[in-house]
Amino acid sequence: MSSTGSTYGDIHRYEPARESTAAAIAIVLLTILEIGFVFLFAYGFVSGWALSEFGNMFLGGLLAMIFIDLAFVLALYRKEFLPDVMIVKKRRRKWEDLYIREDDVDGTEFADGAWDQVKRAIYPYYKR
Repeated sequence: MSSTGSTYGDIHRYEPARESTAAAIAIVLLTILEIGFVFLFAYGFVSGWALSEFGNMFLGGLLAMIFIDLAFVLALYRKEFLPDVMIVKKRRRKWEDLYIREDDVDGTEFADGAWDQVKRAIYPYYKR
């Protein structure tokens, strides 16, 4: 799919996802575990477990486990179920960022010669 004349937004590489069954089962099990952690955290929070020193640490650990479990679910989903796509992005030259045409990159001459530049430096309204 790649060619030397590719333009902005062209897909350079596309590899479809593997979609393995083992990853799907792992995601389902991790999601069930996630739901259990969330309900346990919510129950502990409403019941006032955070009022004791040990209960506060326990709820903090539960909250950490919720985010770690979520991170594993998202990592597995991203690795196994999203396609690997590379899109072409080219660095534009600086004169393109300024909306200048390619033939005007070097600018225009300020004066015809060195003597005209001296005259313009002394008298700014020379040859306007």
